[in-house]
Amino acid sequence: MLLAIDIGNTNVVIAVFKGEEIVHTWRIATDTKRTGDEYKSILLTLMDDEKIASDQIDCAAVSSVVPDLTGPFITVATHFAGKKPVIVNPDIYDRLPIKLPEGAAHEIGTDLVCNAVAAWNLTHSANIVIDFGTALSFTITDQNGLVRGVDIAPGLGTAVHSLSSGAAQLPTVPLVAPSSAIGTNTIHSIQAGIVLGYKGLVEYLISQIKSDLHKLTGVSEDQVRVVATGGLNSVLKPITDVFTHVDRSLTMKGLRLIAGYAS
Repeated sequence: MLLAIDIGNTNVVIAVFKGEEIVHTWRIATDTKRTGDEYKSILLTLMDDEKIASDQIDCAAVSSVVPDLTGPFITVATHFAGKKPVIVNPDIYDRLPIKLPEGAAHEIGTDLVCNAVAAWNLTHSANIVIDFGTALSFTITDQNGLVRGVDIAPGLGTAVHSLSSGAAQLPTVPLVAPSSAIGTNTIHSIQAGIVLGYKGLVEYLISQIKSDLHKLTGVSEDQVRVVATGGLNSVLKPITDVFTHVDRSLTMKGLRLIAGYAS
């Protein structure tokens, strides 16, 4: 079985794969003060709770955008797999089915590389991956598998937290779409501004990206697939029809694919 670890700014997502299937997924709060031994103990307990035999792990892969935790989790992964894990970084990008722009490989987050690989495997066409995480990211790949670029905005949760923490009289509100764009109380006002505002942001950027990608490569705009992932994609999914595919586990599936290409 494969142990896949994606270290993000808010959560560390850990999945165990048996072949192509996810056996189980866990989300642990990212904490740079924890040691590798602490994370190892946490993971052992989680596996035991789910009756997953840790001695069945025979390989591992790690993606990280938190440098302080990369080393500790390499230690964790090595403990479980009995060998050094595949580490997503520019050293292995030449083995992937997608191509990274020259000079930008070190700037693109490894989680976004995982997303791009998984989306290419899913669509085999030009695509935009929208990841609703701490940041709201758009990763754009053309019809030849070249990652053309990335757009980044604050994530929905980040925006709500920033608003409530920066304004004494504004509360943190549930991220659900209000019935009207005209806010009639504080909660509805924030929901209209954030949820409906982000709907507009997402739909506009998708439209503009498709147009610009057509100008750059000649690909037809209706051939560009839009893949949504990340926990908060569910906020916009009910109120927009721009997503071609929705897969909350896209990043982990990309990490699994990369482990296969790099092994």
